Amino acid sequence: MHVQTTIDGAVATVMLNRPERMNALTKEMREELIEAFQSLRFNNDVRAVILTGAGTNFCAGADIDKMADQDLRDRRDRLQGLSQTYMRILHALEKPVICAVRGHAVGIGMSLVLGCDIVLASDTARFGQTFRRIGYAPDGGGIWFLARRLPMNIAKELVFTGRVFDAAEGKSLGLVNHVIPDAELMDRANAMAADLAEGPTFALGLSKKLFHVASGPSLEDYLEYEAFVQPTLGMTHDHKEGVTAFKEKRKPKFKGR
Repeated sequence: MHVQTTIDGAVATVMLNRPERMNALTKEMREELIEAFQSLRFNNDVRAVILTGAGTNFCAGADIDKMADQDLRDRRDRLQGLSQTYMRILHALEKPVICAVRGHAVGIGMSLVLGCDIVLASDTARFGQTFRRIGYAPDGGGIWFLARRLPMNIAKELVFTGRVFDAAEGKSLGLVNHVIPDAELMDRANAMAADLAEGPTFALGLSKKLFHVASGPSLEDYLEYEAFVQPTLGMTHDHKEGVTAFKEKRKPKFKGR
């Protein structure tokens, strides 16, 4: 398994464990994330969660080499059945979730970060909504999260340019809570999770739901529209060119179609 869950007292740690591929997500890892988050959702002994990645990176996005050639219906079913499902469950967890990030957290990896409640970033962390490189729009609710945390023009710049930025800029933007020396990252994450787990976690979980309601249209409504946009883009010339260029390690030649 490439997603490992360990429980220490009232704190669970979910680790993406495919460091040789920078923890890039495969179909199997998505399924394992669903299973992990679902099991924690109904485990009342677990009162706080840490999400992190093995090795020197959090998650380099989806594994491009594993992308299959599918028709529109298959792409929509895959998106709703996998990527959107684990983000829904992560978002709905009625307990605090801390994301401990080192190295790259890009593409769907950044969406995973945004889906957590508190972000602790190593000074090595790098973030980016890099979907434009393969002719895609962000998935996993990435734009929904960004639009609630950033001014709209800043959120659009990050998506339109796909640029990668460091932990210090992430903190200045309000996407990162604390920037921490790399060697201290997991100690700080564990200490914070243990402190939260000792709190009134039922009240904290329901407070999360109030934040969700206060932020405007629901994630569910947004994901339904995302499930139309992503499969449509998957059929375009630019997406196919982007994936081919990525595999061939060259600059893509997009045509806007």
